[in-house]
Amino acid sequence: MGLQCGIVGLPNVGKSTLFNALSNNKAEAANYPFCTIEPNVGVITVPDERLQILEKIVKPQKVVPTVVEFVDIAGLVKGASKGEGLGNKFLANIREVDAIVHVVRCFENDNIVHVAGKVDPITDKDIIDIELQLKDLESVEKKLAKSERAAKTGDKKAKTEVESLTKFKNHLEEGKNARSLVLTPEDHEAVADLFLLTLKPVIYVANVEEEALNTGNKYSQQLAKHIADENAQLILVSAALEEQISQLETAEDKALFLEEYGLKESGLDRLIRTSYSLLQLITYFTAGEKEVRAWTIRKGWKAPQAAGVIHSDFERGFIRAEVIKLSDFQHE
Repeated sequence: MGLQCGIVGLPNVGKSTLFNALSNNKAEAANYPFCTIEPNVGVITVPDERLQILEKIVKPQKVVPTVVEFVDIAGLVKGASKGEGLGNKFLANIREVDAIVHVVRCFENDNIVHVAGKVDPITDKDIIDIELQLKDLESVEKKLAKSERAAKTGDKKAKTEVESLTKFKNHLEEGKNARSLVLTPEDHEAVADLFLLTLKPVIYVANVEEEALNTGNKYSQQLAKHIADENAQLILVSAALEEQISQLETAEDKALFLEEYGLKESGLDRLIRTSYSLLQLITYFTAGEKEVRAWTIRKGWKAPQAAGVIHSDFERGFIRAEVIKLSDFQHE
């Protein structure tokens, strides 16, 4: 199963710079809004040292890691929910992704123009949230009107939908994201066809200066406090530094570079790991002479579902699977 994350944020917060660090598909990074007009899609491999262990043991003809797609989506401005700027394109593209990577500017640099004229991570974050909430509210209200009409005819399912949709409507009108609601299975079912933007899992990326990578700064601390009641993750990244790391050719060079900054892993690795955790994903492996391959599945899936990721016939005709822990395989 593929994982697709949409990189979003106001213009000039470091989205395209981060994307360039994540992908070999270089997006144009320029000091003006909307330099990314069509979404750039980068498919990157997920680093996993277990693949290297299996390669040494099995000695396959090839090794196939699992991948993550990152989509660099055009910058958003106030009024996007009503079509301002590139709002319609933005909202259509973000609706298709599994998770949102929301890049927030948490650094000062007089040479890089800020669309609002000053560094203010809370206001920046809220501008995007409000636009997404307004779009979700529009979707909820349209369906609520239909469900209310059906409920008047005695439709029991419609009555349940009205209760759930009203809950979403009230929450969004309060300026809150749908993901912060405590939801029942009925609530999820009521909005399943709406693909609500603020219901998607989100990772906030505080784009900080290099010196603040380990400790954060006043801006990232403000952001962390502001999102404390959301079901969201926050990581510190220096997009400019990540772009430098991505240009190094060997793993040894990258390790030395990270060591200089007191880092154990790159922001890319943290972002992938956080994405997997947020979406409740895990990896399993198949190993043989032809190939060692990593497969992405959801945590809690049973063996037939996991087999179905390889091929749907494997799930339909599933009989049994032989499973072994990597640690046991190492010591055979």
